[in-house]
Amino acid sequence: MSSSPSLRLGIIGLGNIGQQHLQNIIKGEVPGCHVSAVCSRHLTALPHTDATEHFNDYRSLIDGGCCDAILVATPTGSHAEIGAYALRAGLHVMMEKPLGLSLAEGEQLLALQQPEQTFALMLNQRAAPLFLTMRDHLQRGALGTITRSHWTMTNWFRPEIYYQVSDWRATWCGEGGGLLVNQCIHNLDIYQWLCGMPTRVRAFCRFGRYHNIEVEDEATAYFEYDNGASGGFIGSTGEAPGCNSFDIVGDKGSLKYNGDTLILYENEPTTSEYSRKSQELFGMPKVRQRDITPSEVVNQHALLLSNFVAAINTGADLIAPAAEGLKSLALANSMLLSTWEDRWVDMPLDSAAYQLQLQRRLDESKLREPKRMTAIVDMSKSFR
Repeated sequence: MSSSPSLRLGIIGLGNIGQQHLQNIIKGEVPGCHVSAVCSRHLTALPHTDATEHFNDYRSLIDGGCCDAILVATPTGSHAEIGAYALRAGLHVMMEKPLGLSLAEGEQLLALQQPEQTFALMLNQRAAPLFLTMRDHLQRGALGTITRSHWTMTNWFRPEIYYQVSDWRATWCGEGGGLLVNQCIHNLDIYQWLCGMPTRVRAFCRFGRYHNIEVEDEATAYFEYDNGASGGFIGSTGEAPGCNSFDIVGDKGSLKYNGDTLILYENEPTTSEYSRKSQELFGMPKVRQRDITPSEVVNQHALLLSNFVAAINTGADLIAPAAEGLKSLALANSMLLSTWEDRWVDMPLDSAAYQLQLQRRLDESKLREPKRMTAIVDMSKSFR
């Protein structure tokens, strides 16, 4: 029995994350595909093989007929433009996060997808054993009805050099934001993936508090849900050592992650039943505590890319369809809009209202002149 032909994948953008995807494929961690073409501003660092074509313009790569699918790993400001060109050309697309500068850009991209096209987003933390364990317990009803959730995610520390050696990072025109659309877009995706989307958002963002940038590097938000539950999110790129603490509380118990261990607390009886029936003034339900921290370690990026390839080759279900990326973008955008207009923002987010506010900042924004500094890059330290 003959095997199916290897998917021809083109990689557009070979910066830090693009190089990581390339190395995963070269090492054989993404079966069913090979890199047939790459596109980058600088060709000197690319692997020169007879099977790989090199371009310095994404349109030439897409129009060249050398790829079945592309992976977009360029700065955020070009995601919508490149994604739209590829989708119109009929290619399958894997997009690095986020879909675009805004919810409106993401919606416009999704409108171009045809039924025969596979369109995925690199929401790699959906493959993390930790969050899969949390999701499994929630879906099995281990906590009952969620009453409160809170995530303090402040260990995304970034020193000044991270921004200053780049022309696009932490600019409105190059990235559409900072902390929320770059680092915390993953956390916002996992938050809503586990707890659902809120009905209202009130947020307070700080712009350039810790860095010489024009966008947000600190955010605090409060969420309200249609069942009466509340949520809170705090993020920062200016704290060291920072904190990663995620609590999800329900009537039957709670899940608590402290950055190292995941603990399941199970109440007997439920909190609400005990409260109704107990005659003890200072009593509390009996609580059983279990460490359910998963020990498995996976290559999240390789797993998501392998899933994308399998979806094209064999019809596998996508772990992270591109449409899912609209939710985290909506949360990030709503937090900024709430800050700018000093008000509660109802969900679903009015993408046109946000786009109007963003456009005012885009009109005044420009890419920076990168500083000539030697940057030490260890990508293993960039993931949380």
